[in-house]
Amino acid sequence: MVQEQIAGRGISNRRVLDAMLAVPRHIFVQEAFAAQAYSDSALPIGEKQTISQPYMVALMTELLALTGKEKVLEVGTGSGYQTAILATLADRVYTLERIRPLALRARKCLDSLRLFNVMLRINDCEGSPLSWEDEAPFDAIIVTAGAPAIPQVLTDQLAIGGRLVIPVGNESEQSLVRVVRLEDGSLESDASVSCRFVPLIGKQGWSR
Repeated sequence: MVQEQIAGRGISNRRVLDAMLAVPRHIFVQEAFAAQAYSDSALPIGEKQTISQPYMVALMTELLALTGKEKVLEVGTGSGYQTAILATLADRVYTLERIRPLALRARKCLDSLRLFNVMLRINDCEGSPLSWEDEAPFDAIIVTAGAPAIPQVLTDQLAIGGRLVIPVGNESEQSLVRVVRLEDGSLESDASVSCRFVPLIGKQGWSR
C-alpha cells in the first residue's frame, strides 16, 4: 500500500510514510471489508460514513507539515484511522465526532494502539460548534468532511504559522484546500487536488 499507492503517487515526507507503515489500517475497517483494508479506495464504516482512501489520508497529513510538536484539531474522527496517523506524528490530537457509535468504536481502536495522546469529544447535537475553544489555538487543523466554504470558526482557532486542510466545494465534489495563518495574522490559501468526502453536517456545513 505505502510503496505503490502513496510513495508511488508522490508522497515523499518520510515521517508520513513511516506513520502509514506503522498504523494497521485493517483494525479500523468493518470485518466484512477486512480483505480490502489496504486497497486504494475509501470503504464504508457504517452510519453512512467512510474511511478515506489511504492516499488521501497521506496527502492531507503531508499538507499539515507536522514535525512532532504540534497540537492538532481534527473535525470528523470517523473510523479513527486518520486520527491514529496524526497521533503518531503530533504531540496531541483533539478530535471531534458527531456520530456516537463511530466515536466509541474509534476510541477502542486508538486505545488498542496505545495512542493515549488523543482527546476525543462527541458533538452529536445539530448546533455543536466545530471548535475546542479551551484548547485553541491549534498548530494544525484537519477536516475530514466536505464543506461549502472554509468555516471562520476554524480559521479563528489557527495559531500563527498554523495550517488548516479542508475539502471545499459542493456535496458531490470538492477541492482540497490548505490555509496558512501568516506571521501578520492574515490567511493564505491554495487548492490541491479534486476529492470527494462525505458532507460536513451542521450550521458551518450542510443540513442533514
